[in-house]
Amino acid sequence: MKMKELTPEEERVIVYKGTEAPFRGAYVYSHEQGMYVCKRCGAPLFRSEGKFDSGTGWPSFDDAVEGAVEERPDADGMRTEIVCARCGAHLGHVFKGEGFTTKNVRHCVNSISLDFTPEGATPEGSR
Repeated sequence: MKMKELTPEEERVIVYKGTEAPFRGAYVYSHEQGMYVCKRCGAPLFRSEGKFDSGTGWPSFDDAVEGAVEERPDADGMRTEIVCARCGAHLGHVFKGEGFTTKNVRHCVNSISLDFTPEGATPEGSR
């Protein structure tokens, strides 16, 4: 599997499990149709149909591509971390029971952990 070279800030979030500042990420307000993919390996993670405005400052999705995202207990013992199932890249956290959507799930994702493939294009990691 080919891994993309990361900038120091991308590495801080994706490898060392950091968090980007709220309301500043490239995809917080994005409403374009397509696929959100892992910045590190290109694996498809979230479809635009599952994206919603949570008002929390990070892109939010109520569904992930089947088998693409793994949940792990966070080091803080209070949250559940989400990572790319293919390469282990830190994506953010998942929250359940908040009532934002009928699926009652919010994948709270760092924009810096994602790339976006517009509808009709082929994600790099799936070639």
